Order: sequence, then C-alpha cells, then structure tokens
Amino acid sequence: MQGFTDDHEQFRGSLRTFVEREITPNAVAWEHEGQVPRALFQKLGELGFLGVRLSPDYGGAGLDFWYTSVLVQELMQCGSVGVTVAIMTHAEFATKIIELAGSKELMDIFLKPAIVGEMIGALGVTEPGAGSDVASLRTRAVRDGDDYVINGAKTFITNGTISDFITTAVRTGGPGHSGISLIVVPADTPGLTRRRLKKIGTHSSDTAELFFDDCRVSARNLLGQENGGFKPIMQGFGGERLVLSLIACAQMRLMWNAARQHGHDRKAFGQSLLDFQVWRHRLADALTSIHAAEALMYQGIDLYVRGEPCNAEISMSKLFCTETAISVARECAQIHGGMSHMEECQMARLYRDSLAFTIGAGTSEVLREIIAGASGLTPERQRR
Repeated sequence: MQGFTDDHEQFRGSLRTFVEREITPNAVAWEHEGQVPRALFQKLGELGFLGVRLSPDYGGAGLDFWYTSVLVQELMQCGSVGVTVAIMTHAEFATKIIELAGSKELMDIFLKPAIVGEMIGALGVTEPGAGSDVASLRTRAVRDGDDYVINGAKTFITNGTISDFITTAVRTGGPGHSGISLIVVPADTPGLTRRRLKKIGTHSSDTAELFFDDCRVSARNLLGQENGGFKPIMQGFGGERLVLSLIACAQMRLMWNAARQHGHDRKAFGQSLLDFQVWRHRLADALTSIHAAEALMYQGIDLYVRGEPCNAEISMSKLFCTETAISVARECAQIHGGMSHMEECQMARLYRDSLAFTIGAGTSEVLREIIAGASGLTPERQRR
C-alpha cells in the first residue's frame, strides 16, 4: 500500500495552517449560524483545495484520493463535522460527478467556477421516498423542445439553500435504474423552492428540502446520455463512502484524544479518572477499534486509488468505520459525564454528530447487503 508520501505531507502542512487560522476559530459561530460562509469556499478555492481530484484542464489539481484523504483529515481538526461535510459535498460529491459525465460546456459553466469557490454545488439524489434505494427515485424530467421540465422533490440535501447549482438525479425513462438521468439545475431556476431543515447535529452544514414545480432547465445541462445517470451516481458513491469513513475516523481520533486528556485531568474520589483500571481499559478498547477502522479504511483507499474492484471493501470500510464511531463516541462522551450533553462542549457536538454517519452515502443495512452479495451470501433465488 502506497499511503501518504512526502508530497502528501507537505500538502497536509499547508492545509493545517489554513484550518488553524481560518476555520477553527470560527467553527462554533458557524454552528450557531447554521451554515458556512461563502467566503470560506472562496478562500479554499483560491488556495486550490476545492479541486484536488478534478482535472487541471478546468483548474483542478488532478491529484489522487490520498490528497482528498488529507483534506478530510485536516478539515476535521476544526472540530466541526458540519464544516467538513459542507466543503466535501461541494469539492467531492457535487463536482466530481460533473467531471465524470459532463460536457466541456458544463465543465466551463459549473466546474471552473466551483473549483475556485465562485459557485457552490450540491448533490440532489435523496428523496422523501428514495434514499439509499436510488433506483426508486420519482422526481421526473420531461423533454420539451430544448428543455427539460422537472417536477418532484428532494430532501436531506447538503448545501441545499446555499448552493448555486444542484447536480440532480431525475427520472427521464421508465422504472428502475435504467430510467435515471443527471441534470445540473441552477439554483435560481424559476419553480425551484428550497426550505432549510433543522437537524439535531452537523449544524454548520446547511441541509434542505428542494421542491421542483415545472422547473425548466436547458437540455444542455444533461450529464452524459439520457437514462444513463445511474452508473455515474454509483461511481460517485465510492468516493462518498470513503469520505464518510475518513470523517468518522478523524472524529474518533478527536474524541479519543479529548477523552484521554479529560481522564488525566478530572479527579474523582481523590484520584484522576484514568487511575481507575476500568477507564484505562475502556479507552484502550476504543483505541483498538479506531486502529482497526483506520486499517480497513486505508485498504479501501489503496484499492480505490489503484483502480482495483473494491465496492465490497469500500462498503466494509464505511460500515465498520461509521458503526464503530458511534460506539467510540459513547465511550468518550461517558468519561466526560454531564458535560457530554452540553452544547458548549466539543465532545457533545461530536457525539451527536456521529449519529448520522451510518445513514449518509448508503445506510449500514444497504452496505451489509452489498457486502453479502459480493461474498456469495445472497440466496440463489435473489441472484437470478
């Protein structure tokens, strides 16, 4: 496994300086505001952090996913999962899929300004009745001359109210995955309305419902071929699931380090909490789980970078990392006692943010089914 090189570590150093100076001091304020400011995207774009994996032909760096790994790990040092989710939704999810399937014209219109932070992107796939089951989405786009007319709704869309465009999955054909297309919808399209949702966590990540009421979008905004959108959506899931794995592992590290420090500092019955064997062993178990999660994650990243078939391994990574994050969060919060439920405490914010990890980019139940299918566990009648 190649892993991180000196070049990756140099990239890490410059990014860490930016996070310490520009993000960490503001993260709590953005939690209260419910979104990250547009200026942050612009600053990240100016420094080249928004186009890490995107083509140099459009202003990106054309680097491998190990650089994306560094980006996620360092962004997470600000202590806000929401900030990282907002940035990565733009830099990895909404834009990478345009590069996978878009025309040169769409690259010029959307990708170039997104890479420099002049436009903010969102990915519109999830619907009220179709989350991980992408093939069941119902938002429909009907061709009318040189346009598509879109009707339907999306929900749980990150960057939903702050975005300038939404890379949107729609149904242009019959039922199932073969009738799905991707269309880039400008946020100022008449008939598109957006409502911000109030969540229990990741507060600095704006999340919204989108409603399409006879939204007329140019047919030139179609990504790839009509009815050919399912494949790039599935291709995008690999990167999304690895990003979620990275966020979960970075969050566990933050929580474990805070728990260790608190365990040394906090006194009970005349001694520090870590003088009690039970707490030393509980945190030792948590650290072991973190190492196991990171090993599985790095294996998935290595296969992904080398272009090897790795759907099962990436699914295992996302499943194990996110499920483990919830149990590690519980242990690390427990040692903090009552403060683990106070919004002013970073531990509390990280604890409640961990609850969404097992849902986004494919639920744990869906991932288990992917792993089962790849491992010969699916009953023969379901394989026919």
